[in-house]
Amino acid sequence: MSLSEVRGAPGRTNIWLPAALLILAGLGWWWSAVNAGDMGSDTMSMNHHPGMSMEPQAAMSFVAFIVAWVAMMTAMMFPAVLPVVRLYSRAAANGQAAPAVFFVGGYIALWSVVGIPAFFAWSRLDEPLMQGSASAGRVAGAVAVAAGLYQLTPLKQVCLRHCRSPLSFFLRHGKHLDRPTGAIVAGGRHGVFCVGCCWLLMALLVAFGTMQLAWMLAFAVLILLEKTTPFGEILARVTGAALLILGVALLVHPAFVTHLV
Repeated sequence: MSLSEVRGAPGRTNIWLPAALLILAGLGWWWSAVNAGDMGSDTMSMNHHPGMSMEPQAAMSFVAFIVAWVAMMTAMMFPAVLPVVRLYSRAAANGQAAPAVFFVGGYIALWSVVGIPAFFAWSRLDEPLMQGSASAGRVAGAVAVAAGLYQLTPLKQVCLRHCRSPLSFFLRHGKHLDRPTGAIVAGGRHGVFCVGCCWLLMALLVAFGTMQLAWMLAFAVLILLEKTTPFGEILARVTGAALLILGVALLVHPAFVTHLV
């Protein structure tokens, strides 16, 4: 039996795994809400205590950021990846694939790696954003323009179509799923396409100030609609036009960024 033959296969995994992902997403939202604003205060505390050792605090800030990043990614992405995880879990329930935890683990690992460059971008932008720096406003504007243009590119559409068609993804990239390593690789590959869909939206989230719950919620809804609704590809183009307008506005009036963070 191939993966394409298990779409309707029953199993308790079809119930508990989606529920577990939604619970994890809920925990991610809770963690993000509880820690909103803490990342900025960590940066300010380092700047206001020049006599303190910077290396331990920088290491702690890095770990805190990665934890917050993974929580943010979990909150925003897990609802949108339910279809692909549900299909995989059906294959796992029938013995066609390794347990779904390996696939999900590969997906999370990929997004965790993406958090490393995001940390360095955040560490450079967070304090200027808090101070309303014009340069930070222009950076945010440039990222918004780039994100808007990317929404209109063929690459965005290719990645989005892979995310919107779980069965097609597995037919092309689902090799050796019966092995844990194969499942992890497949989860990472799905993460690559997911990053391909959303990386500039995540960059924009960093440019506007990481852990801003309003922007997290707006982008989470956008990502969910892009990946799961019939009008997802059209919505991506409409969003691109809106981001272009926002980016131009920030480039012309960079102080406007203070109203967005």
